[in-house]
Amino acid sequence: MGAKKLRVELLRYTPEPQEAVAMGAKLCYSAAGIEELKQGIEAGSQDAFLERLMEFGHLSPIEHASFTFGIEGVSRSLLAQITRHRIASFSVKSQRYVSEASAAKEDHVFGYIIPPRIEALGPEAVEEFEAQMAQVQKWYDGWVEKLGNSGESANEDARFVLPNAAETKMMVTMNARELLHFFSLRCCNRAQWEIRALAAEMLRLVREAAPVIFRDAGPGCLKGPCPEGKMSCGKIDEVREKYKNL
Repeated sequence: MGAKKLRVELLRYTPEPQEAVAMGAKLCYSAAGIEELKQGIEAGSQDAFLERLMEFGHLSPIEHASFTFGIEGVSRSLLAQITRHRIASFSVKSQRYVSEASAAKEDHVFGYIIPPRIEALGPEAVEEFEAQMAQVQKWYDGWVEKLGNSGESANEDARFVLPNAAETKMMVTMNARELLHFFSLRCCNRAQWEIRALAAEMLRLVREAAPVIFRDAGPGCLKGPCPEGKMSCGKIDEVREKYKNL
């Protein structure tokens, strides 16, 4: 396995998500029944209405649209960050039920993530990092054997030597409102590099599915001054250009 790279796929999302949001929003302001609203919404474009909705900050209707992502090539360090977003559902590869033991494969090493700043130091630094991961694999295999090679009961304790760099895979579901909040924090230049890259790719995918809802999504500086104050990265123009052309 060895070094892994980020991969994100939008697996499922609410059918016609912008129509679902428009229906919920219009219900708040209309005396019409559900069927009448449904027919009216399906008959034409809802872009202008949704744009006004977003400008007004009436965001509860966008909770009716949900998006499910398949994510791999991310570290256990990232897992600790993303699960702080509590209005979300997570299914994560288990280090207890899925063994990282190399068995008879001499060249086997568990999947891991190499930080870009280490890669930027050059081939020798990468080789050093890879050698460290290979050593961890030996420690892990050793503990699995000492613990009786007994499946999950051995894995659950052997995994304690695995590093934050160890790769994990997950499915994540968030509604559109939580995604906007997630993007506002994690697309920011001050967010950690790995979750920032993940957030940018997730945003790119949902913009294709619901372009009006996510058109202005991204870090907080896209619509006004940087919310980080004195901690600002100082690159507001560069950030705005990036998310404009994402």
